[in-house]
Amino acid sequence: MKNALSSFHCSSACGAILAYVHLQEHPSDLLPHSGTPGDSNNLVAALMLRPPPAPLLPPASRASFLPPHKAANPNTEPTPATSTTARATPMGAAASWPRALGQRFNPRGVAAVVAVAASEPRLALPHVSVQDIRWLDWAELRRAGFRGVVFDKDNTLTAPYAPELWPLLTASFDQCRAAFPGAIAVYSNSAGLKQYDPDGSDASTIEATIDGVHVIRHDAKKPAGAAKEIESYFDCSASDLVLVGDRYFTDVIYGNRNGFLTVFTEPLSFVGESYIVRKVRKLEAYIINYWYKKGHRPLKHPLLPDARTIVKFDPCEGPVSPRA
Repeated sequence: MKNALSSFHCSSACGAILAYVHLQEHPSDLLPHSGTPGDSNNLVAALMLRPPPAPLLPPASRASFLPPHKAANPNTEPTPATSTTARATPMGAAASWPRALGQRFNPRGVAAVVAVAASEPRLALPHVSVQDIRWLDWAELRRAGFRGVVFDKDNTLTAPYAPELWPLLTASFDQCRAAFPGAIAVYSNSAGLKQYDPDGSDASTIEATIDGVHVIRHDAKKPAGAAKEIESYFDCSASDLVLVGDRYFTDVIYGNRNGFLTVFTEPLSFVGESYIVRKVRKLEAYIINYWYKKGHRPLKHPLLPDARTIVKFDPCEGPVSPRA
């Protein structure tokens, strides 16, 4: 019986991975269409549209990763007065559709995900999971020995494809700049990626808009590729850097494969993000949740044996001592 259950769980995980691969290659299969109740495409769509449970965190530290109930949700949409900035016209509007398509179809990324699922699921598990960057104690990260911070851009620092910093993150980003002066970069699968930003114009726009940020120009989409461009810019090993992003199967896998401290943040806004990307997010969360349930835990990082020390309970009140 135990072997049968184990086989069932294994086949379920493999099925989820195969569904992920299929949707990366055939995103149209999630679009509404007619069919019989038994249509396999409709079944995949039904599974994707059902919200999965939130990813589980290690039991010993779960409470320290999440804010208390009294803290307001920091991802609330901005008030109308600030929403114009957050929902600004996307960079390179004429070329936005190929970028969106490229985020759906990432063959090297699919190969990396399949390899992780088959051999080492913990590479997809972040060292730290928070609502957004306001939960991070930047000064404590500096004291721990980290030398710089690398951010994903879309839905981590900005609204999708917008150049401006998300308004609610301004104070935290100022604290990050103070803790890591001249040592903050963006490494994105849109701006700075030569496939979609060959002349670096989008990267330059971000650098001109968000003070203190350098956008790394690079060739490979996350999670594929090494960290040589990043290490060259910071003049240190990736293991001395923090990587912050909102995608398990791109940002987190890339970061863990290359030795970064990985921080996962929830997406800031779904405005401007494609339907397919939103559904793939749900599938990623479902798979991550499954791996946590199976007992997989994040890799240990040499500079931060206890990730709770860098997480705030309430971003409005400052850091709080982690629970024992």
